[in-house]
Amino acid sequence: MSSHNHSTAAESAADAAADSATNSTYIPVTADHFRSRLAKAEKIVAEQNLAGFLVSPGPEFQYLTGSTFSSHERATFLVLRAGKDPVAVCPETDVLTLQQENLDELGFRFEAWRDGQSPYEITRKLLEENSEHKAVAVANAMTADHVLRLDAALPNHSIELGSDAMSQLLLAKGEEEISQLAAAAAAIDRVHEQVPALLRDGVTEREVADKLHDLILQEHHSIDFIIVGCGENGANPHHSFSDRVLHTGEPVVVDLGGAFGDGYRSDSTRTYVVDGAVDKAPQEFRDAYEVVTRAFHAAREAAKPGATAESIDRAAREIITEAGYGENFSHRLGHGIGLSTHEDPFYLEGNKQQVQEGFTFSIEPGIYVEGKWGMRLEDIVVLEEDGPRHLNQQPRELR
Repeated sequence: MSSHNHSTAAESAADAAADSATNSTYIPVTADHFRSRLAKAEKIVAEQNLAGFLVSPGPEFQYLTGSTFSSHERATFLVLRAGKDPVAVCPETDVLTLQQENLDELGFRFEAWRDGQSPYEITRKLLEENSEHKAVAVANAMTADHVLRLDAALPNHSIELGSDAMSQLLLAKGEEEISQLAAAAAAIDRVHEQVPALLRDGVTEREVADKLHDLILQEHHSIDFIIVGCGENGANPHHSFSDRVLHTGEPVVVDLGGAFGDGYRSDSTRTYVVDGAVDKAPQEFRDAYEVVTRAFHAAREAAKPGATAESIDRAAREIITEAGYGENFSHRLGHGIGLSTHEDPFYLEGNKQQVQEGFTFSIEPGIYVEGKWGMRLEDIVVLEEDGPRHLNQQPRELR
């Protein structure tokens, strides 16, 4: 049975709806969205009895403000406290930049420091204004250097990872976020559509990757990674590309991703055959691809609101294991996606997080046989009331 015959009527309808959505104009993220997010973050600080939530440059910083300001050795923190205006503690040299990157418009007060002054002491004084609370949450992106220096400056406070606080904001995506993820998926789909024509006998992985680089940029899409893994290189899940020459009938794994719009990510993998000569690909490989396809659809069927992340992983993994390839499926089934390509929740054994409507994540089962070939099939989906809606629309069968 060919892989595309595993599709159901419900899946076809969902894919058609997704196709319509991904062809529409995406919703820009505005100052009103950021104000709403900051208000929700402040509410969480109050509900969790935190002295404050400290956010350093990174995905959480961008989510709350829209700023893509890059972190460096000089400390920059957003200090969010219940019932108080948000504060940006930053080097004096960066105030103008941050003011221009939305923070001024969003009502941040700036506590600027010069070399020789301590941003950690400034932060301590801000947190002590809420003296009845001692717990301080820090964003996941904060480096150990800053966390340790904060810990030393805050002997009367306890520092904890802010992932629990931020998860309430980040896990279920808003309408504007889903629209941007859909647009990112559509852009990378248009690149995947052109991949078969590039995979010709005699070209190298690098030559294919160079052309994909240009095609991605033509979509006004940035590049986070390009994987072109032919034959034995496809057995390395995180291969990039090399001077390896492609030959007719060889399997090729192509995984593409980057950022689009206001920074929302794409991530999609398809497995191809050079020159489209599927009948010349090894029979073992073709049989294994049928297994991966069944695993993909099993995970899709298991992904319902209220299901656990591990149960979705297990649905796919059991099929691959029963086929004798359990040891060759070497990674988790998938990951959340948003402003980061890989974010919570992660779909793997032991994660009892229940998935809910609005979660966006990858479904990407794979089989990797060292020294021979590899394969992966990956879509980004958004979870809706009846199950996942695929944001990627490229064919899933070998071609």
